[in-house]
Amino acid sequence: MNAPIIRKPRPTFTDQEALQFHQSGRAGKLEIVPTKPMATQRDLSLAYSPGVAVPVRAIAEDPSRSFDYTARGNMVAVISNGTAILGLGNLGALASKPVMEGKAVLFKRFADVDSIDLEVDTENVDEFINAVRYLGPSFGGINLEDIRAPDCFVIESRLRELMDIPVFHDDQHGTAIIAAAGLINALHLTGRDVTQTKLVCNGAGSAGIACLELIKAMGFKPDNVILCDTKGVIYKGREEGMNQWKSAHAAQTTARTLADAMEGADVVFGLSAKGALTSEMIASMAPNPIIFAMANPDPEITPEEVREIRDDAIVATGRSDYPNQVNNVLGFPYIFRGALDVRATTINMEMKVAAAEALAALAREDVPDEVTAAYGARPRFGREYIIPVPFDPRLIATIPCAVAKAAMDTGVARKPIVDLDRYAQELRSRRDPAAGTLQRVFNKLRRDPKRVVFAEGEEEQVIRAAVSFVNQGLGTAILVGREDRVAETASSLGVELKDGIEIMNARLSTRNAYYTDYLYDRLQRQGYLQRDAQRLVNQDRNHFAACMLALGDADAMVSGTTRSYATVMDDVLRVIDAKPGRRVLGVSMALTRGSTVIVADTALTEQPGPEELADIAVAAANVARSMGYEPRVAMLGSSTFGNPPSEQASLVREALKLLEKRRIDFEVDGEMTADVALDKDLLSTYPFCRLSGPANVLVMPTLAAASVATKMLQELGGSTVIGPLLVGLDRPVQIVPLGAIDNDIVNMAALAAYNVGS
Repeated sequence: MNAPIIRKPRPTFTDQEALQFHQSGRAGKLEIVPTKPMATQRDLSLAYSPGVAVPVRAIAEDPSRSFDYTARGNMVAVISNGTAILGLGNLGALASKPVMEGKAVLFKRFADVDSIDLEVDTENVDEFINAVRYLGPSFGGINLEDIRAPDCFVIESRLRELMDIPVFHDDQHGTAIIAAAGLINALHLTGRDVTQTKLVCNGAGSAGIACLELIKAMGFKPDNVILCDTKGVIYKGREEGMNQWKSAHAAQTTARTLADAMEGADVVFGLSAKGALTSEMIASMAPNPIIFAMANPDPEITPEEVREIRDDAIVATGRSDYPNQVNNVLGFPYIFRGALDVRATTINMEMKVAAAEALAALAREDVPDEVTAAYGARPRFGREYIIPVPFDPRLIATIPCAVAKAAMDTGVARKPIVDLDRYAQELRSRRDPAAGTLQRVFNKLRRDPKRVVFAEGEEEQVIRAAVSFVNQGLGTAILVGREDRVAETASSLGVELKDGIEIMNARLSTRNAYYTDYLYDRLQRQGYLQRDAQRLVNQDRNHFAACMLALGDADAMVSGTTRSYATVMDDVLRVIDAKPGRRVLGVSMALTRGSTVIVADTALTEQPGPEELADIAVAAANVARSMGYEPRVAMLGSSTFGNPPSEQASLVREALKLLEKRRIDFEVDGEMTADVALDKDLLSTYPFCRLSGPANVLVMPTLAAASVATKMLQELGGSTVIGPLLVGLDRPVQIVPLGAIDNDIVNMAALAAYNVGS
């Protein structure tokens, strides 16, 4: 069964709206933000004179230290002369600047690569080369863009010889790599052997030439590949309109026109113009033809037109409103990411092949919920999903690893990566700060896997989460649900329920009598009859799952996808008590680049008094420590150390006295405002403060304050917020937000199995 066609409407906007987008606020799409503090005279002295002299001398002694002491190792120049802007042609260097800024934004958005656009105002090849060749010390790589053919071939070739950093013309190689990835999967679906497949490429510009070079490197036989331009087939002996790059792909063939070449062809690559492929040409192709109509903005032939001619074709285009989009953003950010991270001297053919193969393999894997959320449908490997989509979060960890490994294998890496698995996790952290924080959790579970019961086991996202949990080696997943319903849902999703996934039907379990007796013993003095306890066990999955956990048939539990946090909490508390001497509360982790802050109580305690504040501080500190942080706890309020006086201040002072009596082993102080707690300079204003640095645990004065703060951080501050994490129960349970996606469920299941804050 094929995946549904993903339809994204083409953008609808006026010219004025487009201009307003680029003009509003700060003009353009880029700004430079310092990565070091610039608040004091000392900061300025370190950043510039005299402090800057120290790294200057170090780099003069050893040029490789430029990667350690400057931004060079994460900096790419996007360079153009504007001679082939998108589909607009030669409009000049200055007119290309909006496009180059856009390219720089994509580098940052998708792979956390810093980028600066440079527009070189010359059409002379030698002048352009001389302008760029001396920029090597400033950058870790050069991305050439929108330069006409054949100038782009000469420029890239010469610059690669002259520079010791990667030089990559994306219009050539980016298109080739993504198209090759799709082709790998199309060949797989149609059962073709790469050495026997006949391919026609219409378009002998930069992208067409690069496509042929790459597919030949991947195993296509030169005799099976025909290149065409506006004058027809490029054959051996042809003289009209030829150059050295076309001649390199001249075929020994009697075909002279594109229509001749297309007859019996297995594959056609279109890199030309709208309408270049006719219905007669498509009809003359071999069975199960593979048609990549990649002209922009309008393909050589549309998928609708192909379907009117034949129903056995696999079609890809360059447009986002059709399936199988050949989109360069799938390639260049991640290829440069991998090349930069091993300090590669070039991007060679092996690195390009590795990127294409990694992309192809990724498209064959199950797709996470983030993709569905972005595209409105869940693509599945098949004729209408042979290429990953740009917002697939797995790209950042998959493609750079493949590129880096190929660079190391071919000897062009100046800084080899020893542990590629750790590198992959670091890459995930660049896009998702939660990934780095959770790695400690995942590593422990892989060493000591747990049995986690997923209470809502019939839900699509829960089934996906369970499969992901098992596939990542985190433990066994127990899905509570009806076997036929779970199996049917899994089948419709294209998900295989492999070893490590168990299905538990609450009504048919042989353990029900034990669970009922246990629950009745707990609830009989709260107005519940035996049959009430039995009904809860048989019919309510939260009660059933919690009983499994309470009686040792599972190690942890996760729920909440279909019910509110409060409802699930009530269900769980009927079955599981708080730990002796502990308070049940909610703790959230707010993650931003370079810092993690624990916030409590974000779920249960509405108006904490001194005793509750003290308990919350201890529990939150335990969470911080279990996640690998040495806790520095700030008890927050609207005043700082009595200024101005407030009722909350007196509650905090009482809580601090209680903590002193408990002889705690972590730093804590308050009352203070949030800015004082988090800013080391403001904190230094109070030399008597017991915190040795900015707080990483914030105890909020009320539940409302905690909830508002974390939600504002998430929505306005660009933070990733995990939680509320439920701590203090005698058995590990985590409750996900209502409607959580599969990735969120996996994270919470892992935190439950890890028993965070125990």
